[in-house]
This record gives sequence, structure tokens and C-alpha cells, in this order.
Amino acid sequence: MSKGKRYTEEFKIEAVKQVTDRGYSVNEVAERLGITTKSLYNWRSQLSGKKEVRQSSDNSVRIAKLEAELKRVTEERDILKKGRKVLCEQPRVKYAFIRENQQTFSVSAMCRVLKINRSGFYTWLKKPLSNRAIEDNRLLESINEFYEASGGTYGSPWIHQDLREAGEICSVNRVAKIMRQNNLVAQIGYKRKYVKDSKLSNVADNVLDRNFAPDAPNIAWVSDITYIRTYEGFLYLAIVIDLFSRRVVGWSMDKNMDKRLVINALLMAVYQRRPSQSVLVHTDQGSQYGSADYLAFMNEQNLIPSMSRRGNCHDNAVAESFFGTLKKRVLRNKIFSMRDEAKTEIFNFIEMFYNPKKRHSHTCVVSPTKFEEAYFLEQQTV
Repeated sequence: MSKGKRYTEEFKIEAVKQVTDRGYSVNEVAERLGITTKSLYNWRSQLSGKKEVRQSSDNSVRIAKLEAELKRVTEERDILKKGRKVLCEQPRVKYAFIRENQQTFSVSAMCRVLKINRSGFYTWLKKPLSNRAIEDNRLLESINEFYEASGGTYGSPWIHQDLREAGEICSVNRVAKIMRQNNLVAQIGYKRKYVKDSKLSNVADNVLDRNFAPDAPNIAWVSDITYIRTYEGFLYLAIVIDLFSRRVVGWSMDKNMDKRLVINALLMAVYQRRPSQSVLVHTDQGSQYGSADYLAFMNEQNLIPSMSRRGNCHDNAVAESFFGTLKKRVLRNKIFSMRDEAKTEIFNFIEMFYNPKKRHSHTCVVSPTKFEEAYFLEQQTV
């Protein structure tokens, strides 16, 4: 499906950062993005001299004493980050955490951070566990893996689906109990404070009319804008979602919320999807979507505009739902230092998790990418 696709410069930069800044392998990034490794290597080579691709700092030039101190502080920080849910728990819960993570962190560091006695941990370690407890601990490792992969947004039903797909046989109630005992709670969203400029009159009818379930890709897309807080100021994100699979097919990020932002997001969608027929594009009545340049681009690409009724947020519920998931996983109670940092995190969420991994009840509890793959495979057999 990737043959013949075009990618925006913005997409290429953020794709390369997944390798250079976040530590993913080229193969893994290529697989999740649905591109070839050759393309990714070429992008990295082309962008290597540009300012946007920041190389990781070289720790080898640091003074040995500072390196040791940095390693200690970093380990303690990572222990606190991973073990924050057990800080106020009973010693046995902390002991279990240490046992599960002793291949990652030193026992002495974990005991120091969690404020427990190391000898107490080793005494507890010698006590035999029941078969049920051993099995629960084994399951907990997988549960933690899927929970962390979801950014803390999955509850027991979705985790249970992940476990079943991985070949585990257990009940959803057992998963819920293990998660409850280990304080693994799905995060909830928060109210969206941002209000768009909706002064212009309606420039398009509501053609979509809440028909959120087309029977094929590239029939109906929805687009919307949200903001992300950084200490440099707001970063604005425009997205385009295919209603068939809930896949994010286009996005763009910029410090300015103007017509270029929404046009660039739509351009990425056109590049990646290459629709062979007219596509309905539904938005709210924001001024960016009513601009002459945006409507001219729509007409040039044979796209059909549709707009929500004024003041009716439910008409764009799919986009709002996506932003809610984004804010639960990436943005909740967080302000980024720089816009570039936020861009990398958001790209990671969209292209490395949401499209290839995020389960949806709308898509038979599989990810948007897998749902589309199943559809196209079925079309080949018809």
C-alpha cells in the first residue's frame, strides 16, 4: 500500500527523530509507519545536516565524576517514574516491584528510593509463592507492558484484549483485579478549554450529518484543530481522520493557527491516501476552514466540504474523541519545554501508537492500520 505515496517534509523530520532522538530501530519505525527502511535511511541522510534533527548529546565527553552522578540521579528518577504507584504501599508491594525490576535497576537504588530495608527484601524473596501468585506475577509483566504501551490509557477490558491476542488465557475480572492491586488505573481526560473562532457564517452544508461509519476508506474524512501548551507558547495541531478506520491520515503542527496549518494537514492526507474519487471532508465552522485558500485547495483536489452546525460539538465527535485520547496519553498535566519536543511526542503518539496499535471498538477491537489491512485483503478475495 505504500508504493507511490508521497510524504511531507514535516512527516520526514519527525519520522527520523523517532530513530535519532527516541531510540527506535530503523526497522521498527519503518514497520509502524508503513514505509521502507531504504526511505527512512534516505530521509535521515538528507536531514542529517538540518537544524530540526537534533542528535543526542555525546556522554563520552563528560567528566567521569559527573557521568557517575548523572547515572545515579537518572536511575533514581526512572525508579520514581516507574514506581510512583507503590511509594505509599505496604512493604510487600514494594518488594514485588523490586523483584520485577531488578534486571533494570539495582536493588540498592530501588530500596533507597522506596525507603525500605534491603535485608527485608531478601528475607521476603526467600519465602515461597503459591502457584496462583507466581502466575499473577507473570501476567503482571505482560499487563504492565501493554499498560505502558497505551500511555496509561487502557483499562482492564482493552488490556484483556491485548493479552488474548498474545495467547494468554485469563478472565477480564482477573486482569482487573491484578491491575487494581498494582494501582494500574486508566487515565481519564479533561475538559477542553480551547474555543475556536466561529464568527463566519456557514459556508458549507452539513453533508456528513453524523454518518460516522462509511463502508470503505476515503469516503469521508473529518478535520479539527487543538492546541498544546509549551513554555515557548502554544503549538497548534491540525488532524485529518478517515471515518472508516479512525486512522489519522493527515496532520500538521505549527506555532500559528492559520489556514496553512489546515491546508498542510489536508495535503498530507491527499499525499498518503491518493483518493481515486471525491472525498467528503467534514469540519467545524472555524475561520481556517472557511478561508478562500482552503476552499480553493479543496476544489483543486476534488474534495467536498461539509461543516457542523454552529455550536454543535457532537457533529465532530470523532475528532474530539481523538484529541481526548491524545491528551490522556501525552498532554495530561504536562507543559513541554519547547515546541520541537511536543512535536516529537505527538508524532510518536500518532504514527507509532495510535495508527498501528490503538484498539477501537468501532474497528472490531483492532488498530486502524490492521482494520484497513483486513479490508483490503478481503477486497482482493472478492
